[in-house]
Amino acid sequence: MKWDDVGQLNCSVARTLAVIGDRWTMLIIRNAFIGTRRFADFQEQLGLTKHLLSDRLKRLVDVGIFKKVPYQQGRYEYRFTDMGRALYPVLLSMTAWGDAWLDEGKGAPLLYIHKDCGKKMIPTMVCSECGDAVTARDVMIQPGPGLYSDANTTQHSS
Repeated sequence: MKWDDVGQLNCSVARTLAVIGDRWTMLIIRNAFIGTRRFADFQEQLGLTKHLLSDRLKRLVDVGIFKKVPYQQGRYEYRFTDMGRALYPVLLSMTAWGDAWLDEGKGAPLLYIHKDCGKKMIPTMVCSECGDAVTARDVMIQPGPGLYSDANTTQHSS
């Protein structure tokens, strides 16, 4: 299978990776969450070529994560849609994992403070039904309604 075809798998992880799974896209999304909106600012902060940044932003707009909002004649800002804002827990989880396992003993480069209580937070996965903390050992996986919805789909990995 070619990487370009991974989004065709009947797998939620594969479809997600087809959208945000390259080395620059999540960094663009991270910067947007900390307030970056304009092409030149993304380029300056990340050091991407214009072509590569343009390609990634176009894809994020096409899939519905960003919308382009004009702010000047012929210039646009990139703003999150609801779909894009829904990626925040993914970013927080990636951040927490990197802080826990890849910080080389230096500590987190950024701290996340919960506005309501004013304390440093570490994102925790909880059950949507009972509120208990959830780890991989606490979850059972069962076939869902979309598993066999496409008769042409023969591969499934998540």
